Amino acid sequence: MVTWRKSSYSGTNGGNCIEVAPGYLPGAVPVRDSKDPHGPVLVFPAAAWEAFVSAVREGDFPA
Repeated sequence: MVTWRKSSYSGTNGGNCIEVAPGYLPGAVPVRDSKDPHGPVLVFPAAAWEAFVSAVREGDFPA
């Protein structure tokens, strides 16, 4: 069974959110749109996902 975790930035208004299932696949992180839980899932290598999250936290992407 997959345990999905919603982004901490999602709030409660149902906006643009993603969910991740870290630890479900060895070495990979599944990601999906929280508004379409039965829709497609993207799977990223864990190292790439960690690099992306670190870059977001460090402000490397303009708002």
